[in-house]
Amino acid sequence: MTTKREISRNGLWSNNVALVQLLGLCPLLAVTSTVVNGIGLGIATLITLVLSNTIVSLIRGFVRNEVRLPVFVLIIASIVTIIELSMQALFYDLYLVLGIFIPLIVTNCAIIGRAEGFASRNPVGPAALDGLMMGLGFLVVLALLGGLREIIGFGTLFTNAELMFGEGAQSLKLEINPDYPGFLLAVLPPGAFFGLAILIVAKNWLDLRPQEKPEIISPVPESV
Repeated sequence: MTTKREISRNGLWSNNVALVQLLGLCPLLAVTSTVVNGIGLGIATLITLVLSNTIVSLIRGFVRNEVRLPVFVLIIASIVTIIELSMQALFYDLYLVLGIFIPLIVTNCAIIGRAEGFASRNPVGPAALDGLMMGLGFLVVLALLGGLREIIGFGTLFTNAELMFGEGAQSLKLEINPDYPGFLLAVLPPGAFFGLAILIVAKNWLDLRPQEKPEIISPVPESV
């Protein structure tokens, strides 16, 4: 049985959906022109992962192997439809920005992969935790990549925060450099690839750093 610590570490770092598995790259690269866009899509994906993993784990003993994948896809599509309709009702402007990438969550290989590879073989508790950690790891990468591209591309941070947090959140916008002319490449698709590459390199560098071992001091022999 995988421990909670291992599940959390796998989702957030060791087996991160975006940086290690390299899944869900289409929405990851397409919508992360700002940090708010990344957070919006990340939260929607996180909710989908938690709910789909939980439901799949609950019904895993009742679904025949021959039809389990179509059933899993049906569950995921139903959850995504509820999220899409909720966003239309509560965050319509953000929904317009994210556009087609909300319904495309259904095709995210990370979600069906966790349903098939983990949730269908584990109890509800670990399955829900796995969905939460995998979704949170994906959300963090979306936010980091969106922030990186927004700072380099526009010289700002938290642009259009009011789309998610309401009109009062306009004050959250930070002007990193008011005279910054902008860097168009950063907010175009090639900039997304460069930004993701930077994050992957940073993670691999951290993983490959030599671990400092505590110095062992030999006892001084007593004089006779």
